[in-house]
Amino acid sequence: MVFGFFVLLAATLNFGFFIGDLSDPTVHNVYELFAAVVVNLIATVLKFGDRTQIGAVHLATSLVADLQLIAATVMWAYAAHVSEEGMTEAATAGIVSLSGGALFANVVSVILLLVETVSFQRK
Repeated sequence: MVFGFFVLLAATLNFGFFIGDLSDPTVHNVYELFAAVVVNLIATVLKFGDRTQIGAVHLATSLVADLQLIAATVMWAYAAHVSEEGMTEAATAGIVSLSGGALFANVVSVILLLVETVSFQRK
């Protein structure tokens, strides 16, 4: 149950950050991005013990989402705190695009979770 909770929470947080005008930074909350990163990292840690083939794919999707969300966070930090231009439309579009890639990985992970749950047989 805990594993499923974190997989779904990671996907919904990422979806919440992703939705909105691609170039408008005011509709993409930095704290939601941070929460998505943290929950995705927790979900990744929970996937480490599974030694099955589907477990390996679960871990791969989580690592992809982690890398893309961390890259989005680094881009946000650079644009907001280092770059002289600040949060431009181009920077926001890049950040949201990386989040979209992570969202796709989260959706694949949720689909795998559903397939695994449906195919589970009691012994």
